[in-house]
This record gives sequence, structure tokens and C-alpha cells, in this order.
Amino acid sequence: MNGTMHSFVKQSWAGLRAMLVLTVALGLLYPALVWGLGQAVARDQAAGSLVRVDGAVIGSSLIGQQWNGDEWFHGRPSASGYAGDTSGGSNLSGSALAAEVTRRAQTSRLDPATAPADALTASASGLDPDVSPAYASSQVARVAKARGLDPARVRALVLDHTYGRQLGFLGQPRVNVLQLNLALDALAAPMAPAAG
Repeated sequence: MNGTMHSFVKQSWAGLRAMLVLTVALGLLYPALVWGLGQAVARDQAAGSLVRVDGAVIGSSLIGQQWNGDEWFHGRPSASGYAGDTSGGSNLSGSALAAEVTRRAQTSRLDPATAPADALTASASGLDPDVSPAYASSQVARVAKARGLDPARVRALVLDHTYGRQLGFLGQPRVNVLQLNLALDALAAPMAPAAG
């Protein structure tokens, strides 16, 4: 009995020591190492790729947001209303999804037969910050008219903000809506008088 108790205590202490070592290693040291590497290698991305204008955070280039009005390029529809805490798809049935696509087409005055898919369907997360070049291009006339700009200048802006496939073969070409709208605002801003 004494030997059994001694063995139990010995194994308990061994288990407790292993738990403490693993807690420190995997619960403290490993997260600190990953955080430190993130700060050293990709500080902006590790901080959420925040976009600032005049020192104020206006969004993240990694998370989509709602853009209202004809003067803005619109992002991909969001089933979650662009809420990060409830991100996700709609999980609609086939007929309900078709009805939702029809509703979105009517609201945005797009033809479902010719509109880019990302103009009428939500992404899986509901937070996609990018749209296809086709969807961005389909909005040029509306944005140019609302802002009183030459459509060719707005189209050139879309081309300037079109990113190709990552590493040349991953993903699809894309346009970041927040960055495009910021560039659009800069394009439409009045010119400052030349220093003289």
C-alpha cells in the first residue's frame, strides 16, 4: 500500500510538472514568439492592416465595409451586414438564394444574366474587402456620373487599383474597395494652389 501511494504521488508530481512546463511553453512562450515574429516580419498585417486618414482609423484593408450612395464603389454583398462578430454566409436554400440574388439585382439595377457573380452573391465570410475587376468596372459609369468625373479617369483608377494573382498563380485578380474609394476621394479633391 505504501509503495502504491508513493508511486501515485510520484506520477502526480510528474504530471503536474509536465502540465506546468507545457503551460509555460505553449501558453506563454509560443504565443509570445508568434506575436514577436508577426511584429518583426509583418507589423502592419499583424496589427490588422488598419487604414488611417489624417491620423484617424477609417477601416482595414482586410475587412469589407458598407458603402452607401452612387458616389462610391460598392463592395460585395454581405449576409452578415459586414459585422465581424457574426461573419459568415447566409446558408440559404437554392430557391431562397435565387430570390435574394433577384432582390439584389433589382436594388442595384443590375441584370442577373450579365452581372458579375460577386455583385449579387455574398462571400462566405461576409467580410470580403475585394471585388472582381469586372464588378468594379461595372460601377464606373455610376460613380463617374455621381461625382461629375470623366469615366475614363475613373476607369483608369480601377485599373491602377487592380491587383493580380498572388505569386502569379494564387487566387483571382481583385480590387480592394476601401483603397479604391480613398483614391477616388483623392482624385475628386480640389487641387491645392501651387506654391509661388
